[in-house]
Amino acid sequence: MASFQVARTTVLVLVVVSLGQVCMGSRRLATLVQPAPLEYHNGAVLQGDVPITILWYGKFTPSQKSIISDFLLSLTPQPHQKLSGPSVSQWWNTIDEVYLSKAGTKSPKKTQILLAGQVSDEMCSLSKSLTRDQISELAAKAGPKKSGIVLVLTAEDVTVEGFCMSRCGLHGSDRKAGSTYIWVGNPTTQCPGQCAWPFHQPVSGPQTPPLVAPNGDVGIDGMVLNLASMMAGTVTNPFGDGFYQGPKEAPLEAATACPGVYAKGAYPGYPGDLLVDPATGASYNANGARGRKYLVPALFEPSTSSCSTLV
Repeated sequence: MASFQVARTTVLVLVVVSLGQVCMGSRRLATLVQPAPLEYHNGAVLQGDVPITILWYGKFTPSQKSIISDFLLSLTPQPHQKLSGPSVSQWWNTIDEVYLSKAGTKSPKKTQILLAGQVSDEMCSLSKSLTRDQISELAAKAGPKKSGIVLVLTAEDVTVEGFCMSRCGLHGSDRKAGSTYIWVGNPTTQCPGQCAWPFHQPVSGPQTPPLVAPNGDVGIDGMVLNLASMMAGTVTNPFGDGFYQGPKEAPLEAATACPGVYAKGAYPGYPGDLLVDPATGASYNANGARGRKYLVPALFEPSTSSCSTLV
């Protein structure tokens, strides 16, 4: 993976707020700071087999579900699935090598993402306006597995406390049960400028033209960006005492320490020199399962204090 020194580059970092065991991350760029070294705080990480359960809250089309499911399958593809580089699996392997392999309790096998099940709540049983507590309630109802992750994905007409105002997604945990959860919302109608950039014109800052979304759905491709960021934070800092920098109440994690960076040459308002599909004009930096293309965030490398990208 390509990298560049954070110490030499001013980067945009969002200062986020956390409550209890909830760690909140967002791609809404807000505050210019220089990140401190990211440290390991001797806590647990998620290693080995990590079962994923998806809760689709609200209405998602089969095409939208397929884009997200294929992304998850791209993280640790089956041996017969050969992904051409740069790939989503290469990005995920970096998390394993840079973070998980250096944790106190080392797993004999690489971290494998397993799609364990999917649940739909199209009728929005807790209404279309959710609080943070209701996100954790939904995750618990989805049947979380030990050492697993429940993904609570909300449709474009579902509002969530703090969505668009301070975050595009969050991750949290139930330490007693040994399980974790992630919430990400579809920003299509509520805040594409904050939570689907660079596939939509930003709300503020440099007004660069939006890029073409690799899967033809600005909201869902934006969800993949935020989901990738939250997946990186969840496996490396699942219970708030793993890898992070800054105060525990407002941590910056593996991906959120490099916001807005997707390729070499990135600067505020410009995601970097991305690959472009000649057939569609779409921008991407990672190949995925079933011939899909995705955009994944840069990862912070603690040993060099740099943001590492695939291209």
